[in-house]
Amino acid sequence: MNKNFTPLFLVFGLIITIVVVFISMSNVQSMVVVVKDNIEKKPLEIKLNHYQDSDCGMVIDEIKYASQVISPKGTTWFFHDHGGLINWLELRNFKDDAKIWVHAIDTNTWIDGRIAWYSRNEITPMEYGFGAYKNKKENLITYEKMRLHQLRGENMTNPAIKKQLLGL
Repeated sequence: MNKNFTPLFLVFGLIITIVVVFISMSNVQSMVVVVKDNIEKKPLEIKLNHYQDSDCGMVIDEIKYASQVISPKGTTWFFHDHGGLINWLELRNFKDDAKIWVHAIDTNTWIDGRIAWYSRNEITPMEYGFGAYKNKKENLITYEKMRLHQLRGENMTNPAIKKQLLGL
């Protein structure tokens, strides 16, 4: 008789486990991945640990290297590393018409990503190394150069490039 109850207990235990998991998930705050109807194409406030990177899916927990892409129709996507923004945007048919906002390290403000200046040797969330700046200074590059470096794999994830950039 004990053998007859074993499968029943296993099924009952599995059902209880599934119910507990679903109940605990209902208490988790949902992440923001995309925001629609940003018709003005202005940068949106990113609430840390509440927004998710559209390229890699990780939680945005630091604003320093954050960026946003807004489509011509006003849909906004969020990123925690400028290199990931480039990877993601390159696959979109609106890449040339998108509004890009990047968080500037030197002014702590949102600036137009296409006219920002970029460093290549920062310690960024995905280790691509690009930091955005409003004001030009030595060794900073344009958006287009940063984009090309990222697409060619010439970023801090490449050990040879990292060694070169850090002077090791």
